[in-house]
Amino acid sequence: MKAIDTIRWALRMTDESTTRLVEDMRDHPTTQPTSKGGNHALWVLGHLAVIEGMIPHTVFGEPNPVQHWWPLFGTGSKPTDDAGAYPPFEEVLATYRELRAKNLARLEEIGEAGLERAPKVIPPGFEEGMKTVGRTFHLIALHQMFHLGQVADARRAAGKEPFM
Repeated sequence: MKAIDTIRWALRMTDESTTRLVEDMRDHPTTQPTSKGGNHALWVLGHLAVIEGMIPHTVFGEPNPVQHWWPLFGTGSKPTDDAGAYPPFEEVLATYRELRAKNLARLEEIGEAGLERAPKVIPPGFEEGMKTVGRTFHLIALHQMFHLGQVADARRAAGKEPFM
């Protein structure tokens, strides 16, 4: 198996899991995962969207198309249970899906040989984790799994049964 196959599989698997868990939270988008707060499904979805938008910036130096969402969903932002503070759920979901599809297509353009290249713009603190284009894409999948756990907990807090 080639590295690109593993990365592609991880991105697709996390995408399917995200879609499955988050779509089920349409009626409870800001239910927090614990009594002490936490990242609710709408924040997680928006956060994943801004990170997906960051990939073309990191890898190719292109602008992040959802940079304007950074104050709402970027690293260090604080979730609020006021759904009106965010773009509509369907818009955030559609944006995430569009950006993930574009990134999967870009991965195919990069190909196996391009995975060893250095990204154009590595965010501070990610010099090791994003040392190569391949590591950057792999890290995105790992990051997504972390946040999926938060959505799973928010689902339980909303009274939903686990999927598994």
